[in-house]
Amino acid sequence: MRNEVRRLRVALGLSQQALGAALGVSRQTVNAIEQGRYDPSLPLAIRLARHFGLTVEEIFHVDDA
Repeated sequence: MRNEVRRLRVALGLSQQALGAALGVSRQTVNAIEQGRYDPSLPLAIRLARHFGLTVEEIFHVDDA
């Protein structure tokens, strides 16, 4: 699943550490999400969306492969 987390985080000038702290997860979790190695749980995806003021669908994109 592709996502816009890195682009959104950088646009706000946040480090992975700062975003992780705001969401209650580790920097490593943020990195794994950005790299597409980890798909977040629904509650975490919703927290991400709320943090950026977007919908889950605006951040996460299902690959139609």
